[in-house]
Amino acid sequence: MNDVVLNLFPSTSAGRFGRRQKRERGSRLPVTIVTGFLGAGKTTLVQRFLKTPEGRGTALIVNEFGSVGIDDALLRTSEDTVTLLGNGCVCCNTRSDLQIALRKLVADRERGKIPHFGRVLIETSGLADISPILQTFSTDRALGGEFAIEVVLTLVDAVNGLRNLDTAPEARKQAILADRLVISKVDLADSRTQKKLAAKLKELNPRADIDIAVDGEIDPKHLIESGQDATAARHSGFIAEASHSDGIASFVIREKKPLEWPVFQRALDTLVSLRGPDLLRIKGILNLQGAKGPVVFQAVQHLVHPPVELAEWPDKDRSSRLVFITRGVSEPQVRALFEACKALGFVTGE
Repeated sequence: MNDVVLNLFPSTSAGRFGRRQKRERGSRLPVTIVTGFLGAGKTTLVQRFLKTPEGRGTALIVNEFGSVGIDDALLRTSEDTVTLLGNGCVCCNTRSDLQIALRKLVADRERGKIPHFGRVLIETSGLADISPILQTFSTDRALGGEFAIEVVLTLVDAVNGLRNLDTAPEARKQAILADRLVISKVDLADSRTQKKLAAKLKELNPRADIDIAVDGEIDPKHLIESGQDATAARHSGFIAEASHSDGIASFVIREKKPLEWPVFQRALDTLVSLRGPDLLRIKGILNLQGAKGPVVFQAVQHLVHPPVELAEWPDKDRSSRLVFITRGVSEPQVRALFEACKALGFVTGE
């Protein structure tokens, strides 16, 4: 039968199912997709990976749900190639941006405009539905000839993972489509919760390996090896796209003048105590009085991470900027709370 087909289509570029790809899989640029719901610890894991020998020569595409990029600023160094896809999620209105960004990376590399890279890592927004991303690589012949998805790694945090899997369709789909599942923030959850989460993940995706990340540390090979023998086959089946959870909004709070930490702390404490479950993610860089460098602040629902002062600013922008992803909490409400705390003299000791 194969001889008959080849006789009918004698071109050397013809394969069993039509024209052969110009490149074998092994010669295409490997792509790693790191996803996970809001606050799972994706950026920390990516930072750790980039510092390993396996992470060298990696081009980054960072997608954030919001108009101001924080993750790309935190990941950017003089040696990194970082592309930010902001103001949306890569699975929705910026899918074409992903295609453009990938093609531009290759073109710029060939022209010598950016350092050589041998791998692309896409860090999605916490609200991303990755099935359309996989579809993009599958249906775009040009991308399929240039890139090959090697690993889809999904982080699930041990603190909020069970709740997110129950309430957020995005979190469930991220887990279902993963080659590897990584449970993060295990130091903040008890062993019983971790076991329940692992069992839930195994139920959703029995084919994926489950790893544990401590402060973003995992075997770097897990970001370049899927652990699956049939990754391409698994990625050929997609779940229908779903809209994001109702009431989710993203906005940015900016402040050009240096902030007083007691004022900021009182405002956030009040906000967390009143609307903690609806604060899906707060992440930003603060310019605080008395601090030599920028201070990274992060919070997920009721969990507020200790602030971390960096040695230097990642860019020329010295303003404080906080990205909020909330459910039913509006920007005017948050701004009003901050202004009220500024007006309370006892907060700052005045």
